[in-house]
Amino acid sequence: MKHIAVIGAGTMGNGIAHVFAQAGFIVNLVDVNAGQLEKAIQQIAKNFDRQIAKGVVDETQKSNALQNITTFTDITTGVQNAELVVEAATENAELKLKIFKQLDEAAPKTAILASNTSSISITKIAAATQRPDLVIGMHFMNPVPVMKLVEIINGYATKQEVTDTIVALSKQLNKVPCVVNDYPGFIANKILMPMINEAIYSLYEGIAGVEEIDTIMKLGMAHPMGPLQLADFIGLDVCLSILNVLHNGFGNPKYAPCPLLVNMVMAGKLGVKSGEGFYEYIAGSKDLKVSNRFK
Repeated sequence: MKHIAVIGAGTMGNGIAHVFAQAGFIVNLVDVNAGQLEKAIQQIAKNFDRQIAKGVVDETQKSNALQNITTFTDITTGVQNAELVVEAATENAELKLKIFKQLDEAAPKTAILASNTSSISITKIAAATQRPDLVIGMHFMNPVPVMKLVEIINGYATKQEVTDTIVALSKQLNKVPCVVNDYPGFIANKILMPMINEAIYSLYEGIAGVEEIDTIMKLGMAHPMGPLQLADFIGLDVCLSILNVLHNGFGNPKYAPCPLLVNMVMAGKLGVKSGEGFYEYIAGSKDLKVSNRFK
């Protein structure tokens, strides 16, 4: 396998393109927005510069990897020679189903179609295609060039040979693959999101403040980042979406999103991406300041 197509040039998409290109694969990065593709290439170059500063790669490896990436705004052209397509579009079920219908028509019939979804059913996505046995979840963690884990999700019809191929491919990327089955939230978010939701409930109920909650989890549980800061980093809208998938999928009230989270998303306070969530974020500053709303 040599030719990879990545659909979506946002944070996850450009990170996935980065690691495949660094490992020597030929990557077609596809996004309908030409401006987003330009930003993606710039971000990939910046991420390589960080790796160079840390001694992980050198200038030649950066140059070779960037040459391995070609950008496309047309999905049909972008996937026509792909042996593997990794979809990394927005976490929206309707959008993903639409994309997979397009991929099924445009990609070679033997191509594996993977989704980077963090919670949406792989079985449901696969049902939008005529090749459900070749559809699988390939859930990378953010930031992709740094995080080692790839959560691999088998749909109901995914062939064992496909799973084996994606496991081997993940190892080629110097990642650690973990195979799980297709239920709401899979493993990563089935465990993580209730913890984040409980942290938000603790704030909502006045049990403790933002800094106290995050400090207790960092120092007491050895978490590198507190749950509220992590929620900001993920995106509060994404957290809400995943909790809704869990709540709807299992029908269990323990997954119901905290009303505070719902209100924050409705108010446009989405975390890092909007400049404010539980903390305030100023471009170019690494200082962590609790939002005035929670002081």
